[in-house]
Amino acid sequence: MFSGRIFLLEAKWYYIGYTPTLQEYIDNAWVSISGSVMLGHSYLATDLITEEGLHHIEAYYPNIIYWSSIIVRLADDLGTSSYELKRGDVSKSIQCYMNESGASEEKARDHVKKLIDAAWKKMNEEQMAKSPFSRTFIEIAMDLARIYTL
Repeated sequence: MFSGRIFLLEAKWYYIGYTPTLQEYIDNAWVSISGSVMLGHSYLATDLITEEGLHHIEAYYPNIIYWSSIIVRLADDLGTSSYELKRGDVSKSIQCYMNESGASEEKARDHVKKLIDAAWKKMNEEQMAKSPFSRTFIEIAMDLARIYTL
């Protein structure tokens, strides 16, 4: 479920001075925020574990985990300070979008907020969709995203 390759890719980008496209960043960063790890552990802590649910977590990333992790990552990026970037943190979604589109920081932040809104819509759809997961687990995934967007 979680791979060290994600961090190696971020390190590679940093050391070669590469700013990924926003999509490249998102494809990697939704996992590096560790939401999938937290939610995987949370699933195992519920009292409604099913074989089908375990298979879904093991075989691929379920949408409820993906969208929750996207929200966590993008919300976290909005809180990244310029000081963190100056001391050597990797580019975040805001910088990736600025580099890719030529947008100002303010416009890039607005774009990321729109991405968070779109992810919330997907989360709400997932909450209502047929799922191998219990309501308890789905609420845990929703709550993880809520915590980061307060």
